Amino acid sequence: MSNAIGIIFANSGSDSLQGLALERPIAAVPFGGRYRILDFALSSMVNSGIRTIGLVTPHQYRPLLDHLGAGKDWFLERKDGGLFILPGVMHGLAGNEHTFCIKDLQHNLEYLEKDYVDNVVITSGDQIFNINFKNALEFHKDKHADVTLMYKDNDNLADLSNEVFLDMDEDQKVLDIQDKKSVKSSDELFPYRFVNMLIIRRELLLDIVEKYSSVGCIDLMNILTSNLEVLKIYGSPTCSLIGTIRTIKDYFDRSMDLLNLELREKLWLGIDRVHTKIVDNPPTQYTSQAKVSNSLIASGCSIAGEVINSIIFRGVTIEPGCRIKNSIIMSKCHIHATAQTEYAILDKSVKVNGENVLKGSLNNPLVVLKRTVI
Repeated sequence: MSNAIGIIFANSGSDSLQGLALERPIAAVPFGGRYRILDFALSSMVNSGIRTIGLVTPHQYRPLLDHLGAGKDWFLERKDGGLFILPGVMHGLAGNEHTFCIKDLQHNLEYLEKDYVDNVVITSGDQIFNINFKNALEFHKDKHADVTLMYKDNDNLADLSNEVFLDMDEDQKVLDIQDKKSVKSSDELFPYRFVNMLIIRRELLLDIVEKYSSVGCIDLMNILTSNLEVLKIYGSPTCSLIGTIRTIKDYFDRSMDLLNLELREKLWLGIDRVHTKIVDNPPTQYTSQAKVSNSLIASGCSIAGEVINSIIFRGVTIEPGCRIKNSIIMSKCHIHATAQTEYAILDKSVKVNGENVLKGSLNNPLVVLKRTVI
Protein backbone atom coordinates (compact mmCIF):
# COMPACT_ATOMS: atom_id res chain seq x y z
CA MET A 1 0.00 0.00 0.00
CA SER A 2 1.31 3.45 -0.91
CA ASN A 3 2.35 6.01 1.70
CA ALA A 4 0.14 8.56 -0.04
CA ILE A 5 -3.41 9.72 -0.37
CA GLY A 6 -4.96 10.97 -3.58
CA ILE A 7 -6.91 14.01 -4.65
CA ILE A 8 -8.68 14.21 -8.00
CA PHE A 9 -9.94 17.62 -9.07
CA ALA A 10 -13.12 16.55 -10.83
CA ASN A 11 -14.71 19.98 -10.82
CA SER A 12 -13.50 21.22 -14.17
CA GLY A 13 -16.22 22.26 -16.57
CA SER A 14 -16.17 23.56 -20.09
CA ASP A 15 -18.54 25.31 -22.44
CA SER A 16 -16.39 23.97 -25.29
CA LEU A 17 -18.00 20.53 -25.08
CA GLN A 18 -21.14 21.86 -26.74
CA GLY A 19 -23.53 20.65 -24.07
CA LEU A 20 -21.92 17.32 -23.07
CA ALA A 21 -20.72 19.01 -19.87
CA LEU A 22 -23.80 21.18 -19.40
CA GLU A 23 -25.33 19.12 -16.59
CA ARG A 24 -22.24 17.16 -15.59
CA PRO A 25 -18.53 17.89 -14.98
CA ILE A 26 -16.11 16.75 -17.67
CA ALA A 27 -15.03 13.95 -15.33
CA ALA A 28 -18.51 12.44 -15.58
CA VAL A 29 -18.79 12.54 -19.37
CA PRO A 30 -19.23 8.99 -20.78
CA PHE A 31 -16.22 7.67 -22.69
CA GLY A 32 -15.21 4.57 -24.59
CA GLY A 33 -18.51 2.72 -24.60
CA ARG A 34 -18.77 1.98 -20.89
CA TYR A 35 -16.54 4.33 -18.88
CA ARG A 36 -16.64 7.87 -17.48
CA ILE A 37 -13.55 10.04 -17.96
CA LEU A 38 -12.98 10.02 -14.20
CA ASP A 39 -12.49 6.23 -14.24
CA PHE A 40 -8.98 6.59 -15.66
CA ALA A 41 -7.62 8.81 -12.88
CA LEU A 42 -9.44 6.83 -10.20
CA SER A 43 -8.25 3.46 -11.50
CA SER A 44 -4.66 4.67 -11.86
CA MET A 45 -4.57 5.70 -8.20
CA VAL A 46 -6.17 2.45 -7.02
CA ASN A 47 -3.77 0.38 -9.14
CA SER A 48 -0.90 2.33 -7.52
CA GLY A 49 -1.90 1.16 -4.05
CA ILE A 50 -3.57 4.41 -3.01
CA ARG A 51 -6.53 3.47 -0.83
CA THR A 52 -7.71 6.93 0.30
CA ILE A 53 -8.90 9.17 -2.51
CA GLY A 54 -10.67 12.51 -2.27
CA LEU A 55 -12.80 13.72 -5.15
CA VAL A 56 -13.20 17.49 -5.48
CA THR A 57 -16.63 17.95 -7.03
CA PRO A 58 -18.51 20.86 -8.62
CA HIS A 59 -22.02 21.86 -7.62
CA GLN A 60 -23.61 19.58 -10.29
CA TYR A 61 -22.04 16.41 -8.84
CA ARG A 62 -25.09 14.12 -8.99
CA PRO A 63 -23.79 12.26 -12.13
CA LEU A 64 -20.52 11.56 -10.29
CA LEU A 65 -22.28 10.15 -7.23
CA ASP A 66 -24.61 8.09 -9.40
CA HIS A 67 -21.61 6.56 -11.16
CA LEU A 68 -19.36 6.02 -8.14
CA GLY A 69 -21.78 5.02 -5.39
CA ALA A 70 -19.66 4.10 -2.36
CA GLY A 71 -16.68 3.22 -4.57
CA LYS A 72 -17.20 -0.56 -4.46
CA ASP A 73 -16.29 -1.13 -8.12
CA TRP A 74 -12.93 0.58 -7.48
CA PHE A 75 -12.30 -1.36 -4.23
CA LEU A 76 -12.77 1.86 -2.25
CA GLU A 77 -15.69 0.70 -0.10
CA ARG A 78 -13.47 0.44 2.97
CA LYS A 79 -13.59 1.01 6.73
CA ASP A 80 -10.07 2.45 6.65
CA GLY A 81 -9.69 5.08 3.94
CA GLY A 82 -11.84 4.76 0.84
CA LEU A 83 -13.55 7.34 -1.32
CA PHE A 84 -14.24 10.83 0.03
CA ILE A 85 -16.47 13.38 -1.70
CA LEU A 86 -14.95 16.87 -1.28
CA PRO A 87 -17.42 19.59 -2.34
CA GLY A 88 -15.63 22.33 -4.26
CA VAL A 89 -16.32 26.01 -3.83
CA MET A 90 -18.26 28.19 -6.26
CA HIS A 91 -15.51 29.89 -8.24
CA GLY A 92 -17.40 32.06 -10.67
CA LEU A 93 -15.88 32.84 -14.05
CA ALA A 94 -12.40 33.53 -12.61
CA GLY A 95 -12.17 30.05 -11.10
CA ASN A 96 -12.67 28.34 -14.46
CA GLU A 97 -9.04 29.11 -15.26
CA HIS A 98 -7.74 27.18 -12.25
CA THR A 99 -6.85 23.49 -12.27
CA PHE A 100 -5.82 22.94 -8.63
CA CYS A 101 -7.51 25.76 -6.73
CA ILE A 102 -6.30 26.27 -3.16
CA LYS A 103 -9.78 27.38 -2.08
CA ASP A 104 -11.09 23.90 -2.87
CA LEU A 105 -8.49 22.39 -0.55
CA GLN A 106 -9.10 24.94 2.20
CA HIS A 107 -12.79 24.05 2.05
CA ASN A 108 -11.88 20.39 2.70
CA LEU A 109 -8.93 20.79 5.07
CA GLU A 110 -10.04 17.93 7.35
CA TYR A 111 -9.37 15.46 4.55
CA LEU A 112 -5.69 16.45 4.52
CA GLU A 113 -5.41 16.57 8.30
CA LYS A 114 -7.00 13.25 9.23
CA ASP A 115 -4.46 11.00 7.49
CA TYR A 116 -0.78 10.94 8.47
CA VAL A 117 0.77 9.74 5.21
CA ASP A 118 3.79 11.59 3.85
CA ASN A 119 2.56 12.53 0.39
CA VAL A 120 -0.46 13.56 -1.65
CA VAL A 121 -0.89 12.54 -5.29
CA ILE A 122 -2.93 15.15 -7.16
CA THR A 123 -4.37 14.93 -10.64
CA SER A 124 -7.15 16.47 -12.69
CA GLY A 125 -10.20 14.43 -13.66
CA ASP A 126 -10.42 15.44 -17.32
CA GLN A 127 -7.68 13.22 -18.79
CA ILE A 128 -7.49 9.80 -20.41
CA PHE A 129 -4.53 7.79 -19.14
CA ASN A 130 -3.47 4.62 -17.40
CA ILE A 131 -0.49 5.38 -15.17
CA ASN A 132 0.93 3.56 -12.18
CA PHE A 133 2.21 6.21 -9.78
CA LYS A 134 4.56 3.84 -7.92
CA ASN A 135 7.63 4.81 -9.97
CA ALA A 136 6.94 8.51 -9.50
CA LEU A 137 6.47 8.01 -5.75
CA GLU A 138 9.80 6.16 -5.57
CA PHE A 139 11.46 8.96 -7.54
CA HIS A 140 9.90 11.52 -5.19
CA LYS A 141 11.24 9.64 -2.17
CA ASP A 142 14.75 9.11 -3.60
CA LYS A 143 15.11 12.81 -4.45
CA HIS A 144 13.76 13.90 -1.04
CA ALA A 145 11.60 16.22 -3.10
CA ASP A 146 9.04 18.67 -1.82
CA VAL A 147 7.12 18.41 -5.07
CA THR A 148 7.40 16.09 -8.06
CA LEU A 149 5.74 17.25 -11.28
CA MET A 150 4.98 14.58 -13.86
CA TYR A 151 5.78 15.46 -17.43
CA LYS A 152 6.18 14.13 -20.94
CA ASP A 153 8.35 15.31 -23.79
CA ASN A 154 6.85 18.17 -25.75
CA ASP A 155 6.82 15.96 -28.84
CA ASN A 156 3.44 16.92 -30.25
CA LEU A 157 3.25 20.64 -30.72
CA ALA A 158 -0.08 20.30 -32.48
CA ASP A 159 -1.62 19.24 -29.18
CA LEU A 160 -0.99 22.11 -26.79
CA SER A 161 -3.99 21.54 -24.56
CA ASN A 162 -1.66 21.19 -21.59
CA GLU A 163 -0.83 24.73 -20.75
CA VAL A 164 2.19 24.45 -18.45
CA PHE A 165 5.72 23.61 -19.57
CA LEU A 166 8.86 22.81 -17.60
CA ASP A 167 12.55 23.55 -17.90
CA MET A 168 14.85 21.19 -15.96
CA ASP A 169 18.54 20.57 -15.35
CA GLU A 170 20.34 17.24 -15.80
CA ASP A 171 19.26 16.11 -12.34
CA GLN A 172 15.63 16.70 -13.32
CA LYS A 173 15.33 19.61 -10.91
CA VAL A 174 12.77 22.06 -12.22
CA LEU A 175 14.43 25.38 -13.07
CA ASP A 176 11.43 27.22 -14.44
CA ILE A 177 7.72 26.76 -15.05
CA GLN A 178 6.16 28.38 -18.10
CA ASP A 179 2.54 29.20 -18.82
CA LYS A 180 1.70 28.73 -22.50
CA LYS A 181 -0.13 32.06 -22.48
CA SER A 182 3.14 33.85 -21.74
CA VAL A 183 4.82 32.86 -25.01
CA LYS A 184 4.15 34.15 -28.50
CA SER A 185 5.02 31.02 -30.51
CA SER A 186 5.58 27.31 -29.95
CA ASP A 187 9.31 27.81 -30.64
CA GLU A 188 9.62 29.55 -27.28
CA LEU A 189 8.06 26.72 -25.29
CA PHE A 190 10.12 24.76 -22.76
CA PRO A 191 10.78 21.16 -23.84
CA TYR A 192 8.67 19.29 -21.26
CA ARG A 193 4.92 19.36 -20.82
CA PHE A 194 3.42 19.17 -17.34
CA VAL A 195 0.56 16.64 -17.45
CA ASN A 196 -1.53 17.97 -14.56
CA MET A 197 -0.29 15.31 -12.12
CA LEU A 198 1.95 15.95 -9.16
CA ILE A 199 3.14 14.56 -5.85
CA ILE A 200 3.55 16.95 -2.93
CA ARG A 201 4.51 16.48 0.71
CA ARG A 202 1.31 16.53 2.76
CA GLU A 203 2.75 18.85 5.43
CA LEU A 204 3.92 21.28 2.74
CA LEU A 205 0.48 21.27 1.13
CA LEU A 206 -1.12 22.02 4.50
CA ASP A 207 1.29 24.95 4.97
CA ILE A 208 0.47 26.29 1.51
CA VAL A 209 -3.28 26.06 2.09
CA GLU A 210 -2.94 27.90 5.41
CA LYS A 211 -0.67 30.61 3.98
CA TYR A 212 -2.67 31.32 0.81
CA SER A 213 -6.25 30.70 1.96
CA SER A 214 -6.96 34.42 2.28
CA VAL A 215 -5.77 35.20 -1.27
CA GLY A 216 -8.94 33.97 -2.98
CA CYS A 217 -8.83 31.85 -6.11
CA ILE A 218 -5.20 30.96 -6.67
CA ASP A 219 -3.82 27.88 -8.39
CA LEU A 220 -1.33 25.56 -6.72
CA MET A 221 0.88 25.71 -9.82
CA ASN A 222 1.13 29.51 -9.55
CA ILE A 223 2.30 29.15 -5.96
CA LEU A 224 4.91 26.55 -6.91
CA THR A 225 6.15 28.80 -9.73
CA SER A 226 6.61 31.65 -7.25
CA ASN A 227 8.58 29.45 -4.86
CA LEU A 228 10.92 27.61 -7.23
CA GLU A 229 14.01 28.89 -5.44
CA VAL A 230 12.96 27.73 -1.98
CA LEU A 231 11.29 24.42 -2.77
CA LYS A 232 12.87 21.23 -4.06
CA ILE A 233 10.75 20.63 -7.16
CA TYR A 234 11.65 17.80 -9.54
CA GLY A 235 10.17 16.41 -12.73
CA SER A 236 9.32 12.73 -13.26
CA PRO A 237 8.68 11.49 -16.82
CA THR A 238 5.77 9.43 -18.04
CA CYS A 239 5.31 7.97 -21.51
CA SER A 240 1.85 6.58 -20.88
CA LEU A 241 -0.97 7.50 -23.17
CA ILE A 242 -2.44 10.81 -22.12
CA GLY A 243 -5.15 12.89 -23.67
CA THR A 244 -6.86 15.87 -22.10
CA ILE A 245 -10.55 16.48 -22.78
CA ARG A 246 -11.33 20.18 -22.94
CA THR A 247 -13.07 20.66 -26.27
CA ILE A 248 -15.49 18.62 -28.32
CA LYS A 249 -12.65 17.99 -30.80
CA ASP A 250 -10.53 16.60 -27.94
CA TYR A 251 -13.38 14.31 -26.96
CA PHE A 252 -13.98 13.08 -30.50
CA ASP A 253 -10.28 12.51 -31.26
CA ARG A 254 -9.51 10.73 -27.99
CA SER A 255 -12.58 8.53 -28.51
CA MET A 256 -11.56 7.63 -32.05
CA ASP A 257 -8.05 6.83 -30.77
CA LEU A 258 -9.67 3.80 -29.13
CA LEU A 259 -10.29 2.27 -32.56
CA ASN A 260 -6.50 1.92 -32.88
CA LEU A 261 -5.75 -1.57 -31.55
CA GLU A 262 -2.23 -0.68 -30.37
CA LEU A 263 -3.43 2.30 -28.34
CA ARG A 264 -6.37 0.31 -27.00
CA GLU A 265 -4.06 -2.41 -25.77
CA LYS A 266 -1.86 0.13 -23.95
CA LEU A 267 -4.86 1.71 -22.27
CA TRP A 268 -7.01 -1.29 -21.38
CA LEU A 269 -5.17 -4.58 -21.75
CA GLY A 270 -2.06 -4.12 -19.59
CA ILE A 271 -1.47 -5.31 -16.03
CA ASP A 272 -3.32 -2.32 -14.58
CA ARG A 273 -6.96 -2.48 -15.61
CA VAL A 274 -9.33 0.47 -15.80
CA HIS A 275 -12.27 -0.09 -13.48
CA THR A 276 -15.77 1.26 -13.93
CA LYS A 277 -19.30 0.82 -12.63
CA ILE A 278 -20.47 -2.73 -13.28
CA VAL A 279 -23.75 -2.95 -15.19
CA ASP A 280 -25.25 -6.36 -15.91
CA ASN A 281 -26.47 -6.45 -19.48
CA PRO A 282 -27.18 -9.28 -21.93
CA PRO A 283 -24.77 -9.66 -24.85
CA THR A 284 -25.36 -7.45 -27.87
CA GLN A 285 -27.69 -8.96 -30.44
CA TYR A 286 -26.69 -8.78 -34.11
CA THR A 287 -29.27 -9.59 -36.77
CA SER A 288 -28.45 -11.10 -40.14
CA GLN A 289 -28.65 -7.60 -41.67
CA ALA A 290 -26.03 -6.12 -39.33
CA LYS A 291 -22.66 -5.01 -40.75
CA VAL A 292 -20.03 -3.85 -38.29
CA SER A 293 -16.45 -2.82 -39.05
CA ASN A 294 -13.69 -1.27 -36.89
CA SER A 295 -16.07 -0.30 -34.09
CA LEU A 296 -16.48 -0.74 -30.34
CA ILE A 297 -19.88 -2.10 -29.38
CA ALA A 298 -20.85 -2.32 -25.71
CA SER A 299 -23.20 -4.91 -24.23
CA GLY A 300 -26.98 -4.81 -24.31
CA CYS A 301 -27.29 -3.36 -27.83
CA SER A 302 -29.45 -4.44 -30.74
CA ILE A 303 -27.66 -3.95 -34.06
CA ALA A 304 -29.52 -4.44 -37.33
CA GLY A 305 -27.89 -1.70 -39.42
CA GLU A 306 -24.39 -0.79 -40.62
CA VAL A 307 -21.81 0.50 -38.12
CA ILE A 308 -18.45 1.79 -39.39
CA ASN A 309 -15.59 3.34 -37.34
CA SER A 310 -17.89 4.13 -34.44
CA ILE A 311 -18.28 3.69 -30.69
CA ILE A 312 -21.63 2.38 -29.48
CA PHE A 313 -22.43 2.51 -25.76
CA ARG A 314 -24.63 0.13 -23.78
CA GLY A 315 -28.27 -0.46 -24.64
CA VAL A 316 -28.31 1.21 -28.07
CA THR A 317 -30.82 0.12 -30.72
CA ILE A 318 -29.88 0.51 -34.39
CA GLU A 319 -32.69 -0.60 -36.69
CA PRO A 320 -32.36 -2.07 -40.21
CA GLY A 321 -31.17 0.24 -42.95
CA CYS A 322 -29.33 2.63 -40.60
CA ARG A 323 -25.78 3.72 -41.39
CA ILE A 324 -23.66 4.84 -38.44
CA LYS A 325 -20.24 6.08 -39.55
CA ASN A 326 -17.49 7.86 -37.57
CA SER A 327 -19.96 8.48 -34.75
CA ILE A 328 -20.25 8.13 -30.98
CA ILE A 329 -23.65 6.87 -29.83
CA MET A 330 -24.13 6.97 -26.05
CA SER A 331 -26.27 4.61 -24.02
CA LYS A 332 -29.97 3.97 -24.64
CA CYS A 333 -30.09 5.85 -27.93
CA HIS A 334 -32.52 4.55 -30.52
CA ILE A 335 -31.78 5.02 -34.22
CA HIS A 336 -34.87 4.19 -36.25
CA ALA A 337 -34.84 2.48 -39.62
CA THR A 338 -32.87 4.08 -42.49
CA ALA A 339 -31.59 7.00 -40.39
CA GLN A 340 -27.92 7.93 -40.85
CA THR A 341 -25.23 9.60 -38.75
CA GLU A 342 -21.73 10.67 -39.72
CA TYR A 343 -19.27 12.56 -37.51
CA ALA A 344 -21.99 12.82 -34.88
CA ILE A 345 -21.96 12.52 -31.09
CA LEU A 346 -25.32 11.52 -29.62
CA ASP A 347 -25.64 11.98 -25.86
CA LYS A 348 -27.68 9.51 -23.78
CA SER A 349 -31.25 8.52 -24.70
CA VAL A 350 -31.40 10.37 -28.03
CA LYS A 351 -34.03 9.16 -30.51
CA VAL A 352 -33.45 9.65 -34.22
CA ASN A 353 -36.53 9.08 -36.34
CA GLY A 354 -36.40 7.18 -39.59
CA GLU A 355 -34.80 8.67 -42.71
CA ASN A 356 -33.17 11.55 -40.80
CA VAL A 357 -29.52 12.26 -41.64
CA LEU A 358 -27.26 13.77 -38.97
CA LYS A 359 -23.91 14.89 -40.34
CA GLY A 360 -21.04 16.85 -38.87
CA SER A 361 -17.42 17.03 -39.97
CA LEU A 362 -14.07 15.73 -38.75
CA ASN A 363 -13.10 19.10 -37.25
CA ASN A 364 -16.59 19.99 -36.07
CA PRO A 365 -18.57 16.90 -35.03
CA LEU A 366 -22.31 17.35 -34.63
CA VAL A 367 -23.44 17.08 -30.99
CA VAL A 368 -27.00 16.08 -30.10
CA LEU A 369 -27.99 16.76 -26.50
CA LYS A 370 -29.33 14.22 -24.03
CA ARG A 371 -32.94 12.99 -24.54
CA THR A 372 -33.36 14.91 -27.80
CA VAL A 373 -35.89 13.53 -30.29
CA ILE A 374 -35.09 14.30 -33.91
